[in-house]
Amino acid sequence: MAIAGVASKNRYQPNVSAFLALCGRNYALILKWLPDECELNSHWTVTGKFGSLRVTLLENTRYTQLIEISRSLPDSLFLSSPKATVRVYHDAQLAEVLTSQQIYRLQPVYDYPNVSMHQTDEKYQVNAFLEELLKIGCHSQVYQ
Repeated sequence: MAIAGVASKNRYQPNVSAFLALCGRNYALILKWLPDECELNSHWTVTGKFGSLRVTLLENTRYTQLIEISRSLPDSLFLSSPKATVRVYHDAQLAEVLTSQQIYRLQPVYDYPNVSMHQTDEKYQVNAFLEELLKIGCHSQVYQ
């Protein structure tokens, strides 16, 4: 309903079920190559048909782990290598991106437009991109 000539806009409502399902799929993909035991700050490479991922364990607690996942790309002036910090929740069986590229703290929802030009569903999109990155390691070998 328009008020005084101003059109109202529906506010974006995140689909929590879809987001949790995505985080669950990411967890399942990560478990395929996450070692049972590893030291803090240790790193390994997951190599698959479509490239390789470098994984570093940043934090290890009883129920969660914090890992950094990056993919190296050929040197380019226009592209930076994708990198994400991911919290792996073993008790909930979820994996969620906490930071990505220059986004140091992902918000659940962004107003649009915004100064950084993030999409309203940026958090979902970044986690969906992680899923695509993780597919590299689906049929892979792990090197420590």
